[in-house]
Amino acid sequence: MKLSLTASVAALALCAAATQAEELRLSHQWSTSDVRHEVAQMVADEVAAAGVDLEIKIFPSGSLFKAREQYTPLSRGQLDMTVLPLSYAGGQRPAYNLTLMPGLVKNHDHAARMNESPFMEALEGIMAEDDVKVLVHGYLAGGFAGTEECITAPDNMEGKQTRAAGKAFEQMLAGAGASIASMASSEIYNAMQTGVLDAANTSSSSFVSYRIYEQVACYTPAGDYALWFMYQPLLMNKTTFDNLNEEQQAALMAASEKAQAYYLEEAKKEDAASAQIFSDAGVEIAQMSAEDFDKWRALAQETSYKAFVEETPDGQTLLDLALSVE
Repeated sequence: MKLSLTASVAALALCAAATQAEELRLSHQWSTSDVRHEVAQMVADEVAAAGVDLEIKIFPSGSLFKAREQYTPLSRGQLDMTVLPLSYAGGQRPAYNLTLMPGLVKNHDHAARMNESPFMEALEGIMAEDDVKVLVHGYLAGGFAGTEECITAPDNMEGKQTRAAGKAFEQMLAGAGASIASMASSEIYNAMQTGVLDAANTSSSSFVSYRIYEQVACYTPAGDYALWFMYQPLLMNKTTFDNLNEEQQAALMAASEKAQAYYLEEAKKEDAASAQIFSDAGVEIAQMSAEDFDKWRALAQETSYKAFVEETPDGQTLLDLALSVE
């Protein structure tokens, strides 16, 4: 009888363990109102609804890891998932700097084609070496704003004091004759207000959330052509993914596919919404033309692209792959 009771307790314990959902931890730096959180939440909700005993617990606003300190714990299996600007890990993997490079991506539809290209396959191969897997591809765009005039072409930057989003953009804008003031996007407003900045380059969402429309005369949002695109995927530790059962993997991939389509549409909406907000505030709206874009790319070839190739193993091969995507 004692043996029978012990066996029964053991069986109940095994049953409870089998029915307890596996938990994955997902970290990111943004608030719960940000589109990148919404993408993560959609994946979590879809996986929960699939009923495959898999739960994704999200830690927003840098509450688990600091913004730029997420890639290493992800690659080591100390973190399961993250939404991360891949260029944050450019110091460890210089190839990732191509994911925040001026003029490589023209617009959101072009970005979607980049995500399905041999260029992205090459980047995913590098990530796999670090035990990292992409679940959701996504690019967010940005533009320019000037306190006194519109910025659409390199000639508009001559003599201006500007803030640029990323090292490669600083190199290019310096090549256009601008003086560079490095600062966080959260500091742009005060810098413009005090006359430290004449112009700025950042994401559409930052232009709105930091109310830059109160300090500028003209805004050039991402439209048919834009220079600033930043790859910000949902990543997962590859070993963690491989250790899930087939049903859990299938649910995760189905959720990711749905979230990726949502991410693309919402990214487009953010650009349009930012232009409307600036217009409503009385700011002039300018558009970058194909000719303007070509001038910027030619300047980038001489500055940012050249520096990338010199600093990065197989840099020219990766750059050629990126530029080959029509």
